[in-house]
Amino acid sequence: MRADKPLAANLAGRYVFLGEGGIAGRAGALRPTAAEIGETVFAASGFCVYSVEDQLRRGYLTAGEGERIGIAGTVVYEGSKVLSVRDVTSLCIRIPHEIRGSAEEIYRRCLAEGLCSLLILAPPGEGKTTLLRDLSRLVSERTNCNILVSDERGELSAGELGATADVVKFADKLTAFTAGIRAMRPDLIVTDELLPEDYPAVRRAVEGGVCVFASAHLTRFEDVPEKLFSRYVFLDGLGKIGKIVGEEGENVD
Repeated sequence: MRADKPLAANLAGRYVFLGEGGIAGRAGALRPTAAEIGETVFAASGFCVYSVEDQLRRGYLTAGEGERIGIAGTVVYEGSKVLSVRDVTSLCIRIPHEIRGSAEEIYRRCLAEGLCSLLILAPPGEGKTTLLRDLSRLVSERTNCNILVSDERGELSAGELGATADVVKFADKLTAFTAGIRAMRPDLIVTDELLPEDYPAVRRAVEGGVCVFASAHLTRFEDVPEKLFSRYVFLDGLGKIGKIVGEEGENVD
């Protein structure tokens, strides 16, 4: 949603415009107003913007069903600290959903002989979170192990994670990993969207004998900041599994 610009949607990897009756040409597309964008943010916050101020400062908010809404507007600073975002002009609404069985190939190729740590790599919007969600469900159903889901943005847990999964929402990864390892006795931690500053938390878990499933917005093995995983799964298009490599970058069948 962009103020006074055509309303767009991504359908199976293809961008289209939306009009009153569905898909439309650019000229027939709906054009949300700035007021409508503001109303959307207000509704998504549960009609209390102050309750999501911390999320807004980080450029997004998470709605009631796990929809993650990215925000573009004017960032207000106080010194070097982000104070708020005002005059919101654009929203990127990501609607989470389950695709049961989507991670079967990863399970077969990486986990059939036992748990190991793995990282899913792909650009934004390629299905990493959907695969992680399904992997958690598969591991829970087939091993009954304790799973800790570190859901920093409230999106990963919007679906079935398995009966043996425990969820920590809206905590940074270091906090969630540290508290979870101490208190919840996980065999596996599942999280998404690793940033360079998150790798110490992953290292702490792996060195302590806890496997980690994670994702990252990367496309090359050599760009992974720390090689902490046993398997690296590269996606080749929307949810399609491409090559899988091992700890040293070698191809894995």
